[in-house]
Amino acid sequence: MSDKKDIADATPKKKGKMKTILIGGVALIVLVGGGVGAGVYASNAGLLGGGHAAAADDGKPKLVPKSEQKHPTEGGEGGGHGGDEAAPENHGMKPPAGEGGDKYASTYYPMEKEFTSNLQDSSHFVQVGIAVATPYDDTVITNLKTNDIAVRSAILMALGDTTEEQVMSSDGKRQLQVRLAKAINDTLKQKEGFGGIGNVYFTSFVVQ
Repeated sequence: MSDKKDIADATPKKKGKMKTILIGGVALIVLVGGGVGAGVYASNAGLLGGGHAAAADDGKPKLVPKSEQKHPTEGGEGGGHGGDEAAPENHGMKPPAGEGGDKYASTYYPMEKEFTSNLQDSSHFVQVGIAVATPYDDTVITNLKTNDIAVRSAILMALGDTTEEQVMSSDGKRQLQVRLAKAINDTLKQKEGFGGIGNVYFTSFVVQ
């Protein structure tokens, strides 16, 4: 009788342990499944890893590192950077990277037609050819072309505020470069919300 009673008493304990194990297993599966689901959701929502790149793509022009600079032999019209001149034969090798210099690549764009304007308080006038440079991607040059008329007007107004003394000295010409870059950037900011022009260069400069 005692043996039967012991067996009967042990049976509920085993059932109780089995229930505990099953409940623990189900809870573990729920936790693991929830963790995986949360990970998938976070990834799709851009909260983990690759979401950083998506967040950084805000539609604004991006700086172009020199390591990503396109060269004329790499395809495209003039490679997109460094002008339209053909590169010398390099047997498929990229030009060697020098030490120092600018961290970012420069895209150069010569503006069509020269600019002619009277000088302030003078009977002389100035005629200049202008090229611009930007460390950003092609978006800046596209914005410049789109707003060509507004940009040209801003350049002519800046030239009209220039004195004869300024165009006769190197320092005055450098100051004019800065003023022209500001005039162009101010116009692009007004029209597109972003400037991006780093420098202005004179491709021709005549005072008469």
